[in-house]
Amino acid sequence: MVTSMNKTIKGLVIALVISFSLSPLLILQVKATEGFWTIKALMPTARSAPGVAVVNGKIYAIGGYNGSYLSTNEEYDPATDTWTTKASMPTPRSSFAIAVVQNKIYVIGGKEGTSTADASVAIEVYDPVTDTWETKNRAPFTYRRGFSANVVSGKIYIIGGCTSPWRPWPNTDANDVYDPETDSWTSGAPIPTPVFDYASAVLDNKIYIMGGRSIPENKTYDLTHIYDPATDTWSYGAPVLTALSGGVAGATTGVMAPKRIYFFNGYTCEGGGGIYYSETVYLTQVYDPEKDIWSSNAQKLTRRGFGLAVVNGLFYAIGGYDGENYLQINEEYMPIGYGKETETQPEPLPLTWIIAAVLSGSIAGAGFLVYFKKIKRKPIKIA
Repeated sequence: MVTSMNKTIKGLVIALVISFSLSPLLILQVKATEGFWTIKALMPTARSAPGVAVVNGKIYAIGGYNGSYLSTNEEYDPATDTWTTKASMPTPRSSFAIAVVQNKIYVIGGKEGTSTADASVAIEVYDPVTDTWETKNRAPFTYRRGFSANVVSGKIYIIGGCTSPWRPWPNTDANDVYDPETDSWTSGAPIPTPVFDYASAVLDNKIYIMGGRSIPENKTYDLTHIYDPATDTWSYGAPVLTALSGGVAGATTGVMAPKRIYFFNGYTCEGGGGIYYSETVYLTQVYDPEKDIWSSNAQKLTRRGFGLAVVNGLFYAIGGYDGENYLQINEEYMPIGYGKETETQPEPLPLTWIIAAVLSGSIAGAGFLVYFKKIKRKPIKIA
């Protein structure tokens, strides 16, 4: 009986030692899923610059370009990692602004390959429930591209952009506000520095516009513009680490991952009139709005003119062009801190503490093992 008990104790001690020894590996295994991109099911139609929007947890990749302008509409379900073809958009186009209001997708602006650039003012609305499209009143501007559509309190904000298809491609500081409920337009406070080809995201009902460029000055900006629709005022956040245009951005809201804005990739301008570009910059810049600081500790993603969506705190980069081929690629990114308590999360233990605890546990376990071996060797007196 005593021998059996000793074997049991010995087994428990060995298990304890092994668990402590493997704990660093377990920690690394968990962390390996955070901050990295993983390949998901390929999009059926290869293309660059599709408009990407999320409704009820599903992603819609609309339009784009693959040698011709597309009206393709494909739905991706992250829960099942599957794609489904949906009703095509009436006007084939790419590089347009896209927004969601009351579970309907609004497509505004873009390029359709004609000198009249009619798509730049066409507003088409997709209802995923009925799988149908409708056309709304045209935008008040005659031409616009290089802008994003951001939604706050049910209204769509069209800020900045380029106002002509011809050189020198002038910028605008306009802030045009569309109300889907009344199908009407008003104006908000103009952006302090006119930019186009910027990245933007909404967080806590404020619109963040990052980077971008101006023509004909041919300047790339490192500015972080912050617009508050509630007060119709602008302010500046900390400048981005690297001045870029042509990037994309998305936000995590503090529910599934800490509140952050992720700014992916871009390029800088050089040469006269903005017709030459430097090599593309592969960089993920992360903004903490509470601390007003930028960092770059997330994995880089190859720039390829992709569309970006955020579903339940996870990022999806869809489609693109690698310089030779139009792509079907679909990648998922899990932000650092994903799935943890974000509002009341305590500061993580320093790595040195974790290592010290593991080593202490391993030494203690080995000591117990030696101790119980000595006990086993001693004769046991039975009264």
